[in-house]
Amino acid sequence: MLRRLCAAVLTILLLVSISNAAEGLKAGDSVAIVGDSITEQKFYSVYMEDYLLMCKPAAELKTCQFGWSGETSWGFVARMNNDVSWFHPTVATTCYGMNDGGYSPQAPDKAKKYRDNQKAIVQQFKKMGVRLIVVGSPGCVDADTFHKSTEAAVMYNKTLASERDIAKEVAEEEGVVFADVYDAMFDAMTKAKAKLGSNYAFAGGDGVHPGPNGQLAMAYAFLKALGCDGNIGMITIDLGAGKAEASEGHKVVSYQDGAVEIESSKYPFCFYVEPGGQTTRSAIEFLPFNEDLNRFQLVVKGANADQVKVTWGNTEKMFAKADLEKGINLAAEFIDNPFNGPFMKVQQAVQAQQNLETPLHKTWIHNLQPIREQLPEVREETDRIAAAAAQRRQKLADAASAAVVPVRHTIKIEAK
Repeated sequence: MLRRLCAAVLTILLLVSISNAAEGLKAGDSVAIVGDSITEQKFYSVYMEDYLLMCKPAAELKTCQFGWSGETSWGFVARMNNDVSWFHPTVATTCYGMNDGGYSPQAPDKAKKYRDNQKAIVQQFKKMGVRLIVVGSPGCVDADTFHKSTEAAVMYNKTLASERDIAKEVAEEEGVVFADVYDAMFDAMTKAKAKLGSNYAFAGGDGVHPGPNGQLAMAYAFLKALGCDGNIGMITIDLGAGKAEASEGHKVVSYQDGAVEIESSKYPFCFYVEPGGQTTRSAIEFLPFNEDLNRFQLVVKGANADQVKVTWGNTEKMFAKADLEKGINLAAEFIDNPFNGPFMKVQQAVQAQQNLETPLHKTWIHNLQPIREQLPEVREETDRIAAAAAQRRQKLADAASAAVVPVRHTIKIEAK
C-alpha cells in the first residue's frame, strides 16, 4: 500500500512538473542564463535578452547571465546556491558539456559524472523555486577549426552528441524542458559550410567558442525551448476598403492611399553585419529563425495588379499579389528595416548590463561566501555589499528596458 501511495505521489509530482514546463514564459519571469565560457562570451545570452525584451513573448521579462569560463556542470553545482539565488530566478537555462567532456572520447565514468551533475543542477533549481527549467545540451565544435583537424572534430562531436543524449534523458526524467543546442548548431554549420566552404567558421576560430553566427543558433534553440511562439505581429492592409489593421503590440496611426503609419511596441528581431564574417546576418540563411521565431506578417488585400511594390523604410521590393494575400514575413524579406537602429540601441544597453553581470556573480557575490562562512559576525555587512551590487546591476537592467521605446514606421503599397 505504501509503495503504491509513493508511486502515485511521484507520478503527480512529475505531471505537475511537466505541466509547469509546458506553460512557458509568464509575465514578470526572471530568466537566469547559465553556462561556461561560451555563455560568458555574452553573445547568445545577449540575443536571448534582446528577444525577451523587444520581441516580447511575455511582458516584463528580466534576464541575467551567469557564464563562467572553464566551468563544468559539477563546478556550477558547488556554487549555484550562493551565486545565483540572489537573482531569484523563476526560469533557468543551462548549457554545460563542452568542458565536461574533457576534449577527449566519451567514457563511462565521464558520462556518469555529467549525468549525475546535470540532475543535481535541476534538483537544486527546483529547491530554489525555479518554475521553468531548460536543460541545454552543449553545442558542437567546428568541423574544420577545432584543433585544425577534421578527425579531432569528429571525435569530440561524438562526445558532445552523447552528452546531448544524456541531457535529454535527464530532462525527461526530471520532467523539465530540453534544448537541443547541439543539433541546432551542427545542422546549421553543415549547411553553411556546404555553401560557403570550410573556411567559414561556425564554432569560432578556435573551434570551441562560436562567433555571432553559431551563437545565434544557440539562442534559437533556447528560445524555442522556452516556448516562444514567434508571433511578432500582423499588419493587414485592405486596398479596396481603404483601411489598415494591426495586431496587438502595433497601432495604426494613419492610413492614406496605400501608405500606413504604424507605431510598434513589439520589435522584430534584427540581424547585423559584424566584423570578421561570422555574422548573425550570414547565419539566418541556414537557420529557421525567422520562420519559427520572427514572424512579422504583412497581408495585402484588394490589389488591382499581379505585381505589387512594397516599400518599408528605405527598402522597396516587388511581390506577387497572391503572395501578399497569403501574407509575407516582413522580418525575413526586409533585413534592412526601420527597426535596425532602435534594436541596436537596446542591444547596446543589454550588452552593458551583461558586461557588469560577469564581475557581479564571479567576483562580488561569489567572494562573499567564504567571508560569511569564516566571519559570520559581519553577515550584515556582506548582505549590504550584495544588495549594493545587485542595485548597480538593476540600474543597467532598467536602462535596457527603458530603451525599448515604440517605433513609428511606414509601409507603402503600390500596385503596378
